[in-house]
Amino acid sequence: MRLLLLRHGQTPSNVAGLLDTGAPGPRLTPLGEQQAGAVPDALQGRRIDALAVSSLVRTSLTAGPLAADRALRPTVLDGLREIEAGSLEMSAELADHHTYLETVFAWSRGDRSRRMPGGPDGDAFLTRFDDAVAALAVRDHGVVLAVSHGAAIRSWSGARVRGLDVEELAHTPLANTGLIEVEGDPASGWRLVDWQREPVGGERLDAVVANDPTGEPVDD
Repeated sequence: MRLLLLRHGQTPSNVAGLLDTGAPGPRLTPLGEQQAGAVPDALQGRRIDALAVSSLVRTSLTAGPLAADRALRPTVLDGLREIEAGSLEMSAELADHHTYLETVFAWSRGDRSRRMPGGPDGDAFLTRFDDAVAALAVRDHGVVLAVSHGAAIRSWSGARVRGLDVEELAHTPLANTGLIEVEGDPASGWRLVDWQREPVGGERLDAVVANDPTGEPVDD
């Protein structure tokens, strides 16, 4: 199975630097809509057999143009949602951003008992994301594009994907509509195929001034 993990388009909370992980979550900014609208052309010629989105509205809005272009109905999987910020929810404080990111990448490094303040531990997050991916794999789709979230994609990929360096992943931002592409299955594991850090529609759609806590690198 080929799995394309696409981060959603930009939201107002990304711009404001808010740890906004609750449901239903924000919609897209005008730039986020442009990023989503660029996805069909960016993936023109690429085989995509199925679409999946999380339960947060920004992923459905991001998938919308591609779903219309390919005549596909996205499957909603709650397990693909963003990592809950717990007691850090809606914080714009840089110290809280650092705590959040340090926690999610501790899980990637194997410290899965570490708990987000007021939120889940690594086992809880990885289990739910694994279950969502397994639900896609069991349907025997050849190529699936799943629209998910910055921290969730990076943390799960760091923990589960061969060929990704966790330290590089932790210190490299993933832009809105950036993409990590993997191949494999839940039984044999996953290997890295490609990692596109900038928006799939091109660097012109990258919000270089956005203060974006779930997509930014860990700040040493």
